[in-house]
This record gives sequence, C-alpha cells and structure tokens, in this order.
Amino acid sequence: MFKPDIQVCFSPHSYPLFQEQNQVVVVVDVLRATSAICAGIANGVNSIMPVETIEEAKSYRQKGFVVAGERNGEVLEGFELGNSPFSFMEEKLKGKNIALTTTNGTKAIKSAYQAESIIIGAFVNLHSVTEHLLTLKKNVLVLCAGWKDKFNLEDTLFAGAVANELLSSGMFVTSCDSARAAILLYNHAKGNLESFLIDSSHRERLGKLNLQKDIEYCLTVNKLNVLPVLDKNGFIVNKTQQNNVLL
Repeated sequence: MFKPDIQVCFSPHSYPLFQEQNQVVVVVDVLRATSAICAGIANGVNSIMPVETIEEAKSYRQKGFVVAGERNGEVLEGFELGNSPFSFMEEKLKGKNIALTTTNGTKAIKSAYQAESIIIGAFVNLHSVTEHLLTLKKNVLVLCAGWKDKFNLEDTLFAGAVANELLSSGMFVTSCDSARAAILLYNHAKGNLESFLIDSSHRERLGKLNLQKDIEYCLTVNKLNVLPVLDKNGFIVNKTQQNNVLL
C-alpha cells in the first residue's frame, strides 16, 4: 500500500534538491510572514500577492492593492503595512487585496512556484494544515523560509510539528533525515516554544525591535482555522475561495 513521504527543507537555497513532481509544498516563515498571511486571510482579506522585490510591490499600488513590506524586521518606508500579524487584522483590510514583500517568506513562496500546490503554514494554523495534508495522500515538503537562505530554529520547529503529526497518523513515511531532525527538535521544544527560542537569532532581532507581542502571537498554536493556498494566478487565498476569487 502506497504511503506518501514527508520531507523537510531548511531553506529556499536547498529547495532544488528536494523538488519533485506531484509534491505539495508547505511554506513557513513563522516570524512573521506566514503568520501574518494567516491572520490577514482569517480577517477577511480577499487575497495576498507575494512578490520578491520592493519595486514590484510598489507597482501593485496602481492596481488598487494595499502595499505591505518589510526588510530585516522593519516596515519599509512608504508602505502601508509591514508583516506584523496585528496590522493584517485591521478592519479596513477586509475584502482588500494586498501585495506583500518580505525578507524571507515571500522569497520562499516564489521559489516553490512550480510546485503542484503550495500551502501557507504557521503555528497559528498548524491543525488546519496537517488535517488537509492527511486528506491529499501526496508527498509533502515543508519548505522553511529560514533567514537569508540560512537555517533557523522557529521554522524548523514548525516543520517538525507537521512531520510529527503526519508520521504519527500512520499514513505517511519519511526518507528524510532533516524531517527526523526537525521532529526531534520539536518534541524537545513543544512544551514551551517561546522559552526554547529565547536565544534564537530572529527572536533576538525582533526583541530588539520591541516586537514581543508579535512573537507571542506567532508562537500560539492552532489559533486560526484557515488554510491559505496559492491559486493558479499566484494569489494567496483561503482554500474555500480557491475557485471563486474575484480580483
């Protein structure tokens, strides 16, 4: 009996080594891009267009999009939003389309554009992600955004949480040592994610920017019942919107 495989890639730089046909890719940037995307979609944002460059993001303003962007954790000058989950919860954003560029998260999403399907994951929607993956019966890759193409802890912990859940179901197997390593880290940290990450590099960066509230939100497990996915036109929408998006 066929059982799909769960793998983990620690950065977009290594993605070509893991890329396969008919593979579902879960992209994660816990602090903070994918957490903010989940918050926005849960808040009723119509769609989010991930873009790599500042210039491309600005070009969407002429098309009526709200423009959001950050570099190195700080809001870009002249942009309406950064990538704080709380800014994506504002009432005025309901029904809006957002163009988003971030240091790591949107780059990771764009790197996987050729995948059969892309799911946006974070701790806040962990259960929604794993439940959906269990219904697909397809090979899964968790793609960690990392930090500027380098390994980071928080995305790896999320990958471990996904891999652990899928393997525990008995419906998946893994041939991937990075998935096993991520599970080991997650099982060590799951009792208190924030404490485990206290000395992590990006946790320290955000702490220096007085973003503790954002960190606490991003490390809250199963806060949202949403499943953001990339549609055929490159927009991130809620799964229930996928075939009925008006732009």
